[in-house]
Amino acid sequence: MEFSQRILDTPSSFIRNILKVTDSPNVISFAGGLPNPISFPVEKLRESVNRAIDEDGSKLFQYSTTTGYAPLRQYIADKYNHNFDLGITADDIIITTGSQQALTLLGQVLVNEGDGIIIEEPGYLGAIQAFMLAQPTFYPVTLEQDGLNLDELKEALEKPNAKFIYTVPNFQNPTGLTYTQEKRDAVYDILKDYPDIVLIEDDPYGELRFEGTALPYIGGGRLPNSVILGSFSKTVAPGMRIGFIISKNKELMTHVETAKQAADLHTNIFSQYVLHDYLTHNEYKEHVEKIIDLYGKQANAMLDALEKYMPEGVTWTKPEGGMFIWATLPDNKSALDMFSKAMEADIAFVPGDPFYTGSQHVPTLRLNYTASTPEVIDEGIKRLAELFKKY
Repeated sequence: MEFSQRILDTPSSFIRNILKVTDSPNVISFAGGLPNPISFPVEKLRESVNRAIDEDGSKLFQYSTTTGYAPLRQYIADKYNHNFDLGITADDIIITTGSQQALTLLGQVLVNEGDGIIIEEPGYLGAIQAFMLAQPTFYPVTLEQDGLNLDELKEALEKPNAKFIYTVPNFQNPTGLTYTQEKRDAVYDILKDYPDIVLIEDDPYGELRFEGTALPYIGGGRLPNSVILGSFSKTVAPGMRIGFIISKNKELMTHVETAKQAADLHTNIFSQYVLHDYLTHNEYKEHVEKIIDLYGKQANAMLDALEKYMPEGVTWTKPEGGMFIWATLPDNKSALDMFSKAMEADIAFVPGDPFYTGSQHVPTLRLNYTASTPEVIDEGIKRLAELFKKY
Protein backbone atom coordinates (compact mmCIF):
# COMPACT_ATOMS: atom_id res chain seq x y z
CA MET A 1 0.00 0.00 0.00
CA GLU A 2 1.26 3.48 -0.86
CA PHE A 3 0.50 6.56 1.22
CA SER A 4 0.46 10.26 0.40
CA GLN A 5 3.70 12.16 0.69
CA ARG A 6 2.01 14.74 2.92
CA ILE A 7 1.22 12.15 5.61
CA LEU A 8 4.62 10.51 5.28
CA ASP A 9 6.25 13.91 5.82
CA THR A 10 4.09 14.73 8.86
CA PRO A 11 5.60 13.49 12.13
CA SER A 12 3.52 11.77 14.76
CA SER A 13 3.00 13.92 17.85
CA PHE A 14 6.04 13.48 20.09
CA ILE A 15 4.09 14.47 23.19
CA ARG A 16 1.12 12.19 22.46
CA ASN A 17 3.55 9.32 22.03
CA ILE A 18 5.56 9.90 25.19
CA LEU A 19 2.41 10.38 27.26
CA LYS A 20 1.74 6.70 26.65
CA VAL A 21 4.93 5.79 28.51
CA THR A 22 4.65 8.44 31.22
CA ASP A 23 1.24 7.29 32.40
CA SER A 24 2.71 5.06 35.09
CA PRO A 25 1.75 6.09 38.63
CA ASN A 26 5.45 6.01 39.56
CA VAL A 27 6.40 8.67 37.00
CA ILE A 28 6.36 12.34 37.89
CA SER A 29 5.46 13.87 34.55
CA PHE A 30 6.07 17.44 33.48
CA ALA A 31 5.62 16.29 29.89
CA GLY A 32 1.94 16.98 29.27
CA GLY A 33 0.21 20.21 28.46
CA LEU A 34 -3.05 19.27 30.10
CA PRO A 35 -5.23 21.58 32.18
CA ASN A 36 -5.58 20.48 35.78
CA PRO A 37 -8.81 18.43 35.97
CA ILE A 38 -9.70 19.93 39.34
CA SER A 39 -10.41 23.13 37.39
CA PHE A 40 -13.21 21.53 35.36
CA PRO A 41 -16.64 22.85 36.52
CA VAL A 42 -18.19 19.38 36.41
CA GLU A 43 -21.32 20.03 38.48
CA LYS A 44 -22.10 23.30 36.71
CA LEU A 45 -21.65 21.59 33.35
CA ARG A 46 -23.99 18.81 34.48
CA GLU A 47 -26.62 21.47 35.21
CA SER A 48 -26.02 23.02 31.80
CA VAL A 49 -26.41 19.68 30.00
CA ASN A 50 -29.78 19.10 31.63
CA ARG A 51 -30.97 22.68 31.15
CA ALA A 52 -29.88 22.79 27.50
CA ILE A 53 -31.71 19.54 26.75
CA ASP A 54 -34.81 20.72 28.60
CA GLU A 55 -34.87 24.05 26.76
CA ASP A 56 -33.69 23.10 23.27
CA GLY A 57 -34.40 19.38 23.06
CA SER A 58 -33.67 17.79 19.70
CA LYS A 59 -31.66 20.79 18.44
CA LEU A 60 -28.72 19.49 20.49
CA PHE A 61 -28.73 16.26 18.50
CA GLN A 62 -29.38 17.53 14.95
CA TYR A 63 -26.99 18.66 12.21
CA SER A 64 -26.19 22.37 12.44
CA THR A 65 -24.54 25.24 10.58
CA THR A 66 -20.84 25.12 9.72
CA THR A 67 -19.97 28.46 11.31
CA GLY A 68 -21.33 27.41 14.70
CA TYR A 69 -24.08 28.16 17.20
CA ALA A 70 -24.96 31.86 16.71
CA PRO A 71 -25.50 32.75 20.41
CA LEU A 72 -22.10 31.28 21.28
CA ARG A 73 -20.43 33.24 18.50
CA GLN A 74 -22.15 36.41 19.76
CA TYR A 75 -20.93 35.68 23.31
CA ILE A 76 -17.35 35.38 22.00
CA ALA A 77 -17.67 38.59 19.97
CA ASP A 78 -18.98 40.50 23.00
CA LYS A 79 -16.16 39.16 25.19
CA TYR A 80 -13.39 40.14 22.77
CA ASN A 81 -14.95 43.54 22.07
CA HIS A 82 -15.17 44.24 25.80
CA ASN A 83 -11.61 43.09 26.50
CA PHE A 84 -9.82 44.33 23.38
CA ASP A 85 -12.20 46.68 21.52
CA LEU A 86 -11.85 44.71 18.28
CA GLY A 87 -15.14 45.78 16.74
CA ILE A 88 -16.05 42.25 15.62
CA THR A 89 -19.44 40.63 15.09
CA ALA A 90 -20.68 37.05 15.33
CA ASP A 91 -20.20 36.82 11.56
CA ASP A 92 -16.45 37.32 12.06
CA ILE A 93 -16.23 34.06 14.04
CA ILE A 94 -16.21 30.38 13.09
CA ILE A 95 -16.43 27.74 15.82
CA THR A 96 -13.85 24.99 15.27
CA THR A 97 -13.12 21.60 16.79
CA GLY A 98 -10.53 23.03 19.14
CA SER A 99 -8.08 25.64 17.92
CA GLN A 100 -6.03 22.71 16.61
CA GLN A 101 -8.53 22.28 13.76
CA ALA A 102 -8.26 25.99 13.03
CA LEU A 103 -4.55 25.51 12.35
CA THR A 104 -5.20 22.70 9.87
CA LEU A 105 -7.94 24.68 8.10
CA LEU A 106 -5.75 27.78 7.76
CA GLY A 107 -2.91 25.69 6.37
CA GLN A 108 -5.25 24.19 3.77
CA VAL A 109 -6.74 27.55 2.79
CA LEU A 110 -3.56 29.64 2.61
CA VAL A 111 -0.71 27.32 1.62
CA ASN A 112 0.22 25.50 -1.57
CA GLU A 113 3.01 22.94 -1.53
CA GLY A 114 6.31 24.73 -1.01
CA ASP A 115 4.80 28.04 0.13
CA GLY A 116 6.40 29.70 3.12
CA ILE A 117 5.17 29.78 6.72
CA ILE A 118 6.98 32.09 9.13
CA ILE A 119 7.02 30.46 12.56
CA GLU A 120 8.53 31.13 15.96
CA GLU A 121 11.58 29.08 16.89
CA PRO A 122 10.99 27.27 19.12
CA GLY A 123 7.34 26.99 18.13
CA TYR A 124 4.21 25.13 19.12
CA LEU A 125 4.64 21.55 17.89
CA GLY A 126 0.90 21.07 17.35
CA ALA A 127 0.97 23.91 14.84
CA ILE A 128 4.08 22.51 13.15
CA GLN A 129 2.33 19.15 12.80
CA ALA A 130 -0.89 20.71 11.46
CA PHE A 131 0.94 22.89 8.94
CA MET A 132 3.11 19.99 7.75
CA LEU A 133 0.03 18.51 6.06
CA ALA A 134 0.12 21.44 3.62
CA GLN A 135 3.76 20.56 2.71
CA PRO A 136 5.12 24.09 3.28
CA THR A 137 8.59 25.56 3.59
CA PHE A 138 9.14 26.79 7.15
CA TYR A 139 10.94 30.07 7.76
CA PRO A 140 11.81 29.98 11.47
CA VAL A 141 12.41 33.24 13.34
CA THR A 142 14.13 33.17 16.72
CA LEU A 143 11.83 33.85 19.66
CA GLU A 144 13.68 36.10 22.09
CA GLN A 145 12.75 36.98 25.67
CA ASP A 146 10.48 39.80 24.47
CA GLY A 147 9.19 38.38 21.17
CA LEU A 148 10.35 37.71 17.62
CA ASN A 149 13.82 38.73 16.44
CA LEU A 150 12.99 41.69 14.20
CA ASP A 151 15.94 41.38 11.81
CA GLU A 152 15.15 37.71 11.18
CA LEU A 153 11.47 38.59 10.72
CA LYS A 154 12.32 41.14 8.03
CA GLU A 155 14.47 38.57 6.23
CA ALA A 156 11.73 35.93 6.43
CA LEU A 157 9.15 38.31 4.98
CA GLU A 158 11.27 38.64 1.86
CA LYS A 159 11.45 34.88 1.32
CA PRO A 160 9.61 33.36 -1.68
CA ASN A 161 5.86 32.88 -1.31
CA ALA A 162 5.67 33.64 2.42
CA LYS A 163 1.95 33.38 3.17
CA PHE A 164 1.50 33.88 6.89
CA ILE A 165 3.14 34.31 10.28
CA TYR A 166 2.14 32.06 13.15
CA THR A 167 2.64 33.42 16.67
CA VAL A 168 1.59 32.63 20.24
CA PRO A 169 2.02 36.09 21.79
CA ASN A 170 0.90 35.27 25.34
CA PHE A 171 2.67 32.66 27.51
CA GLN A 172 3.93 30.88 24.43
CA ASN A 173 3.97 27.12 24.09
CA PRO A 174 6.67 25.85 24.68
CA THR A 175 8.64 28.72 26.26
CA GLY A 176 6.09 30.48 28.47
CA LEU A 177 7.36 33.79 27.05
CA THR A 178 5.13 36.80 26.33
CA TYR A 179 5.71 39.49 23.72
CA THR A 180 6.24 42.90 25.33
CA GLN A 181 4.17 45.90 24.25
CA GLU A 182 7.26 47.38 22.61
CA LYS A 183 7.91 44.24 20.58
CA ARG A 184 4.24 43.94 19.60
CA ASP A 185 4.30 47.49 18.26
CA ALA A 186 7.59 46.84 16.45
CA VAL A 187 6.21 43.71 14.76
CA TYR A 188 3.08 45.63 13.77
CA ASP A 189 5.17 48.46 12.29
CA ILE A 190 6.96 45.92 10.09
CA LEU A 191 3.85 43.99 9.04
CA LYS A 192 1.77 47.01 8.05
CA ASP A 193 4.03 47.28 4.98
CA TYR A 194 3.18 43.68 3.97
CA PRO A 195 -0.59 43.81 3.37
CA ASP A 196 -0.75 40.34 1.78
CA ILE A 197 0.81 38.55 4.76
CA VAL A 198 -1.67 37.01 7.22
CA LEU A 199 -0.79 37.31 10.91
CA ILE A 200 -2.13 34.46 13.04
CA GLU A 201 -2.15 35.11 16.79
CA ASP A 202 -2.96 31.87 18.60
CA ASP A 203 -4.08 32.74 22.11
CA PRO A 204 -5.31 29.73 24.10
CA TYR A 205 -3.56 30.83 27.31
CA GLY A 206 -4.12 34.60 27.29
CA GLU A 207 -6.71 34.64 30.07
CA LEU A 208 -4.44 32.65 32.40
CA ARG A 209 -2.27 35.59 33.50
CA PHE A 210 -1.10 35.48 37.12
CA GLU A 211 1.38 38.37 36.87
CA GLY A 212 1.47 41.67 35.00
CA THR A 213 -1.15 43.32 32.81
CA ALA A 214 -3.02 42.00 29.77
CA LEU A 215 -1.68 43.42 26.49
CA PRO A 216 -3.50 44.11 23.20
CA TYR A 217 -2.91 41.89 20.19
CA ILE A 218 -0.25 42.65 17.59
CA GLY A 219 -2.61 42.74 14.63
CA GLY A 220 -6.08 42.24 16.07
CA GLY A 221 -8.09 45.37 15.29
CA ARG A 222 -5.15 46.89 13.42
CA LEU A 223 -4.07 44.70 10.49
CA PRO A 224 -6.49 43.84 7.65
CA ASN A 225 -5.35 40.22 7.52
CA SER A 226 -5.38 39.62 11.25
CA VAL A 227 -6.49 36.21 12.55
CA ILE A 228 -6.98 35.45 16.24
CA LEU A 229 -7.42 31.88 17.46
CA GLY A 230 -9.03 31.14 20.80
CA SER A 231 -10.32 28.22 22.80
CA PHE A 232 -12.29 27.24 25.88
CA SER A 233 -10.08 24.17 26.36
CA LYS A 234 -7.83 25.83 28.94
CA THR A 235 -10.57 27.64 30.86
CA VAL A 236 -13.62 25.32 30.82
CA ALA A 237 -13.01 21.80 29.49
CA PRO A 238 -10.68 20.54 26.73
CA GLY A 239 -12.84 17.49 26.02
CA MET A 240 -15.61 19.73 24.68
CA ARG A 241 -13.26 20.65 21.79
CA ILE A 242 -14.56 24.19 21.35
CA GLY A 243 -12.17 26.59 19.65
CA PHE A 244 -12.73 29.48 17.28
CA ILE A 245 -11.26 31.63 14.53
CA ILE A 246 -11.76 35.41 14.57
CA SER A 247 -11.08 37.50 11.46
CA LYS A 248 -12.72 40.44 9.72
CA ASN A 249 -11.31 39.25 6.39
CA LYS A 250 -14.56 38.02 4.79
CA GLU A 251 -12.88 36.31 1.84
CA LEU A 252 -10.56 34.35 4.11
CA MET A 253 -13.41 33.28 6.38
CA THR A 254 -15.52 32.15 3.42
CA HIS A 255 -12.72 29.82 2.34
CA VAL A 256 -12.21 28.59 5.91
CA GLU A 257 -15.91 27.79 6.10
CA THR A 258 -15.66 25.78 2.86
CA ALA A 259 -12.66 23.86 4.18
CA LYS A 260 -14.51 23.11 7.41
CA GLN A 261 -17.55 21.89 5.49
CA ALA A 262 -15.26 19.42 3.76
CA ALA A 263 -13.59 18.43 7.02
CA ASP A 264 -16.48 17.78 9.41
CA LEU A 265 -19.60 19.78 8.39
CA HIS A 266 -19.65 21.50 11.80
CA THR A 267 -18.21 21.34 15.31
CA ASN A 268 -20.06 19.23 17.91
CA ILE A 269 -23.30 21.18 18.36
CA PHE A 270 -24.15 19.45 21.66
CA SER A 271 -20.96 20.88 23.21
CA GLN A 272 -21.73 24.32 21.77
CA TYR A 273 -25.20 24.48 23.33
CA VAL A 274 -23.93 23.21 26.68
CA LEU A 275 -20.96 25.58 26.73
CA HIS A 276 -23.15 28.57 25.88
CA ASP A 277 -25.56 27.65 28.65
CA TYR A 278 -22.67 27.33 31.11
CA LEU A 279 -21.21 30.69 30.11
CA THR A 280 -24.52 32.51 30.43
CA HIS A 281 -25.57 30.96 33.76
CA ASN A 282 -22.27 31.17 35.67
CA GLU A 283 -19.62 33.73 36.59
CA TYR A 284 -17.01 32.77 34.00
CA LYS A 285 -14.55 35.42 35.17
CA GLU A 286 -14.64 34.13 38.75
CA HIS A 287 -14.08 30.58 37.49
CA VAL A 288 -11.03 31.68 35.46
CA GLU A 289 -9.65 33.58 38.46
CA LYS A 290 -9.66 30.32 40.44
CA ILE A 291 -7.61 28.64 37.69
CA ILE A 292 -5.20 31.59 37.64
CA ASP A 293 -4.70 31.30 41.40
CA LEU A 294 -4.07 27.55 41.09
CA TYR A 295 -1.60 27.83 38.22
CA GLY A 296 0.19 30.78 39.78
CA LYS A 297 0.92 28.73 42.90
CA GLN A 298 2.08 25.77 40.81
CA ALA A 299 4.32 27.95 38.65
CA ASN A 300 5.89 29.55 41.71
CA ALA A 301 6.47 26.10 43.22
CA MET A 302 8.36 25.04 40.10
CA LEU A 303 10.35 28.27 39.89
CA ASP A 304 11.30 27.95 43.57
CA ALA A 305 12.35 24.32 43.07
CA LEU A 306 14.42 25.16 40.00
CA GLU A 307 16.18 27.90 41.96
CA LYS A 308 16.76 25.56 44.92
CA TYR A 309 17.98 22.43 43.14
CA MET A 310 19.28 23.10 39.62
CA PRO A 311 23.04 23.06 39.06
CA GLU A 312 24.89 26.12 37.86
CA GLY A 313 24.54 26.75 34.14
CA VAL A 314 20.94 25.57 33.78
CA THR A 315 18.63 28.51 32.97
CA TRP A 316 14.86 28.85 32.60
CA THR A 317 12.11 31.25 31.64
CA LYS A 318 9.86 32.94 34.20
CA PRO A 319 6.31 32.98 32.81
CA GLU A 320 3.70 35.57 33.75
CA GLY A 321 0.91 33.10 33.01
CA GLY A 322 0.00 30.00 31.05
CA MET A 323 1.25 26.49 31.65
CA PHE A 324 4.94 26.14 30.75
CA ILE A 325 8.55 26.83 31.71
CA TRP A 326 11.38 26.42 29.18
CA ALA A 327 14.77 25.31 30.48
CA THR A 328 18.15 25.39 28.77
CA LEU A 329 21.07 23.09 29.60
CA PRO A 330 24.68 24.31 29.62
CA ASP A 331 27.39 23.33 27.13
CA ASN A 332 24.84 22.60 24.40
CA LYS A 333 23.94 19.32 26.11
CA SER A 334 21.20 17.43 24.24
CA ALA A 335 17.98 17.28 26.27
CA LEU A 336 16.79 14.47 24.00
CA ASP A 337 19.75 12.35 25.12
CA MET A 338 18.76 13.03 28.72
CA PHE A 339 15.14 11.96 28.24
CA SER A 340 15.69 8.20 28.51
CA LYS A 341 17.88 8.70 31.59
CA ALA A 342 15.13 10.80 33.14
CA MET A 343 12.55 8.10 32.47
CA GLU A 344 14.79 5.62 34.30
CA ALA A 345 14.55 7.98 37.27
CA ASP A 346 10.74 8.14 36.88
CA ILE A 347 10.71 11.77 35.79
CA ALA A 348 9.45 13.01 32.41
CA PHE A 349 9.77 16.22 30.42
CA VAL A 350 9.54 17.15 26.74
CA PRO A 351 12.91 17.55 24.98
CA GLY A 352 13.10 20.65 22.81
CA ASP A 353 13.63 18.91 19.46
CA PRO A 354 9.98 18.65 18.28
CA PHE A 355 9.52 22.40 18.77
CA TYR A 356 12.06 23.16 16.01
CA THR A 357 11.60 22.67 12.28
CA GLY A 358 15.27 22.19 11.44
CA SER A 359 17.38 21.63 14.57
CA GLN A 360 18.14 18.40 16.38
CA HIS A 361 19.59 17.49 19.78
CA VAL A 362 18.96 20.97 21.13
CA PRO A 363 19.83 21.80 24.76
CA THR A 364 16.29 22.87 25.67
CA LEU A 365 13.29 21.21 27.32
CA ARG A 366 9.69 22.06 28.22
CA LEU A 367 8.30 21.67 31.72
CA ASN A 368 4.58 21.74 32.50
CA TYR A 369 3.51 22.64 36.03
CA THR A 370 -0.30 22.55 35.86
CA ALA A 371 -0.81 18.82 36.41
CA SER A 372 1.12 18.43 39.70
CA THR A 373 0.82 19.58 43.29
CA PRO A 374 3.56 21.85 44.70
CA GLU A 375 4.89 18.89 46.71
CA VAL A 376 5.15 16.67 43.63
CA ILE A 377 6.70 19.53 41.63
CA ASP A 378 9.39 19.95 44.29
CA GLU A 379 10.22 16.24 44.28
CA GLY A 380 10.22 16.05 40.47
CA ILE A 381 12.52 19.03 39.99
CA LYS A 382 14.81 17.64 42.68
CA ARG A 383 15.10 14.34 40.77
CA LEU A 384 15.68 16.18 37.50
CA ALA A 385 18.38 18.38 39.05
CA GLU A 386 20.19 15.33 40.46
CA LEU A 387 20.13 13.79 36.99
CA PHE A 388 21.56 16.94 35.39
CA LYS A 389 24.29 17.13 38.02
CA LYS A 390 25.22 13.51 37.34
CA TYR A 391 25.44 13.85 33.57
